[in-house]
Amino acid sequence: MDTLTRMRGFIDVVEAEGFSAAARKIGRSKALLSKYVRELEDELGALLLNRTTRQFSLTEAGHTYYRRASEIVREVDNLADSVRESSGDVRGRIKLSAPRTFADAPIGQSLIDFAVAHPEIVLEVKLDDRFVDLVEEGFDLAVRITRLENSSLIARRLLPFGIRLCASPGVIQQYGMPTRPQDLAGKPCVIDTNGRWLANWPFVGENGQTFTVSVNGRIEVNSPMAARAGAVSGLGWAVLPDFIAEPDIKAGRLVPVLDDWIPKGGGIFAVYPHRRYLPAKVRVLVDFLVQWFKDKG
Repeated sequence: MDTLTRMRGFIDVVEAEGFSAAARKIGRSKALLSKYVRELEDELGALLLNRTTRQFSLTEAGHTYYRRASEIVREVDNLADSVRESSGDVRGRIKLSAPRTFADAPIGQSLIDFAVAHPEIVLEVKLDDRFVDLVEEGFDLAVRITRLENSSLIARRLLPFGIRLCASPGVIQQYGMPTRPQDLAGKPCVIDTNGRWLANWPFVGENGQTFTVSVNGRIEVNSPMAARAGAVSGLGWAVLPDFIAEPDIKAGRLVPVLDDWIPKGGGIFAVYPHRRYLPAKVRVLVDFLVQWFKDKG
């Protein structure tokens, strides 16, 4: 049994947070994975995992080994990818992080279409609204909806992104059309706690300076899709991603307000770490996403 196979088994166990879960995920027996880890520990002369019937954790040596082993395995896989690419055979697994907002919206279809178009590539999508550490957590790629500021990552813009402040026609009829952001104070609002601004909504004044207005309402929810439903149902004004609000705006279910006061400049990006070379499978996915959004635009 070679060290690389044992190393892969150890990584599978750590990322699945247990032998049983890892065995189910990769289709191997729990006993075999336990054997891989035990042989690896014997080879290293160090305990990598603390394991009891109820607990599972990495030792200090295990943490160190996992980080370096993950980097080594990625490099080995990337090297294989580069050789396959030269022969026109691109395959493998891509571990991708994306926010739930992206996956739940119609634009999430882009990932489904990629999987259909490339059956030789396994796309492992982890939905998480936090910004994961791509290198530390072993991700090949992330989709981020943001104003990109982290220069340690390489980014390709997929789509411009903005936010819209909207309410239903009934709410506007009942409470009046706001003419400035401060008019929202004391009026019912739907608060998306998943957004970074929470109940302090950002606006840009005539001088270009950003300021916030504190709002409140009868519903707070950590989902822009649920916030959209609340706004459509007449619960108040809501700040929504433009790609979520647009269908309801076109259908007349929502009315955008205060557009001139809304901050601009965001985007949807595909981001990945600086590496000596980009794995072929990741480049194929990024190129596919860029073209998909270009075609849909």
